[in-house]
Amino acid sequence: MRGLLRPLALLLPVLALLITGPARAADPAQLQDLFKALHIHDTIEVMHDEGVAYGREIGQDMLSEGDMGGWQQVVERIHDKDWMRAVVEKGFTKSLKNKDLSDILAFLQSPQGQQIVDLEIAARRAFLDPAIEEAARARLEQRRDDKAPVLDAIDQLIQDSDLIERNVMGALNSNLVFYNGLVDGGALEMSQADIVADVWSQEDTVRDEARDWLNAFLLMAYEPLDKAELQAYIAFYQTPEGKVLNRAMFDAFDAMYEEVSYILGRALARHMQSEKL
Repeated sequence: MRGLLRPLALLLPVLALLITGPARAADPAQLQDLFKALHIHDTIEVMHDEGVAYGREIGQDMLSEGDMGGWQQVVERIHDKDWMRAVVEKGFTKSLKNKDLSDILAFLQSPQGQQIVDLEIAARRAFLDPAIEEAARARLEQRRDDKAPVLDAIDQLIQDSDLIERNVMGALNSNLVFYNGLVDGGALEMSQADIVADVWSQEDTVRDEARDWLNAFLLMAYEPLDKAELQAYIAFYQTPEGKVLNRAMFDAFDAMYEEVSYILGRALARHMQSEKL
């Protein structure tokens, strides 16, 4: 089965012009400002739609056509937006404990920072349409033929934040807990060792998919930025602050994806069992 690819990596949209100030621990007000600046609500809206579409796919693969209506209702309940957002915000809160967010907020709340957030979410939403995603992949190949400088900047961003490997590990972990959900739900009989072996056999395929998806997605999101903005963005991810926030982003969204994946596996197992009755 395909990996649960996140744009994930969902790059943290921060360019960086950090403002030096007195250090203080992140407090609830700072965290709420961060969630608002990152448009977490809008991001979860897109992730909900992605998850519902993915749930439909696995239902079509593993359930009879007659049960799809009931299954889709279950998928909708699993992808409860309020719950998804709560899990993500809890992950951020845990990862950013005792971290000062004032410098990050200074940029994120600026017009430039909000532009980046909007571009990223717009690209993510656009990719819900398979035709647009296919066109973005074609655009990537065209820009490669043109040797466009923007691709060097995107490659640097991917390397600095280890986006491909983080996405691969996140996708494999999500697949692992999905299998565990199927096993715990009684629809699959596999040892943990066999599950791990099967999931790891997907590694190369997931990595190739992650590389292609990320490059096409980032090109769509960031090509409208000028060279100076991209260079500032790259510079930020080379700072300690950038690394902390990049890790927090993956910590928060990976936690949500893993919980959803396990619940989805358990729910699918129940439906598969009911079909046999």
